[in-house]
Amino acid sequence: MKFIEIKENKKSYLDLLLLADEQEDMIDRYLDRGKMYVINDDGVKCECVVTDEENGVLEIKNLATNPKYQGEGYAKAMIDFICQKYRHNYSILQVGTGDSPLTVPFYEKCGFIRSHVVANFFTDNYDHPIYEAGVQLVDMVYLRREI
Repeated sequence: MKFIEIKENKKSYLDLLLLADEQEDMIDRYLDRGKMYVINDDGVKCECVVTDEENGVLEIKNLATNPKYQGEGYAKAMIDFICQKYRHNYSILQVGTGDSPLTVPFYEKCGFIRSHVVANFFTDNYDHPIYEAGVQLVDMVYLRREI
């Protein structure tokens, strides 16, 4: 398993990015200012984009695993890599996600705790309803963990 920083042509990973954030103009808001990493394990299995949110906070803006390889530990390995890489520069790793029965428990298993909620984030910022596990996402839930 090899972790690679992607510095150019980040949009060439758009299919994977759209798994975590299904509206391209939302991805465009953070992709250029973020650091992007992929896991290559006989092909790209997972990607992550993180941004500096200041005051010692690093944010996961996009984390996605190729559906064929979900459940095999790639996203957890990516989070562990990000924490190890940035532990001297940041004190908090945070993520904003929909209040989904799939996503929130995953982050909680990775050591994140709920921080705050941005009400109506998905209905106010996306041009179509967003669904995950049959649930319409409305609010953005922020979770945090110490690095």
